[in-house]
Amino acid sequence: MTLADPRRKKPALQVIREGNPGKRPVPDSAAVPPSELTEPDWRETFRTVDDPKREAVNSRCRAVASREWRRVVPVLRIAVGLGEVDTTVLKDYCISAARIDQCERELSEHGLLVRGERGWQKNGATTIAGQYRSQLARYIRELGLSPSARTTITAPGPDDDDDSDVWD
Repeated sequence: MTLADPRRKKPALQVIREGNPGKRPVPDSAAVPPSELTEPDWRETFRTVDDPKREAVNSRCRAVASREWRRVVPVLRIAVGLGEVDTTVLKDYCISAARIDQCERELSEHGLLVRGERGWQKNGATTIAGQYRSQLARYIRELGLSPSARTTITAPGPDDDDDSDVWD
């Protein structure tokens, strides 16, 4: 079992919430005021196409990305405080999840090995899925979505009505 890196700096919002007993400077540029995030229009990323088979794939990708957005944004809003600048990372996270789903469906339909010009070859979806999984792991760490990443983030308590809130 691996634990979070003890030398890793706490996120600025966590330092602000928990206090700063060491009085180390908190970079203002790292603190972002929380805001409501609007879900992207997934039709811009997974475009509508004329081919019914490709449209079915894109339609499923839109649904998976939307479901993932709606699953993680409320949790992250409470846990870390999301700002408008986080939209791109969240969108890329959701796209990665949708593409992994697409690759897994491709692998289920055609198998790990496919017949090519030179005989049996590894299905290209295995490589693509691996690349998206690596990217997804980075987003999970950045957003604090894994158990080890959550150990570095402390959610604000329900009764944090004191006057020390930076955004009031």
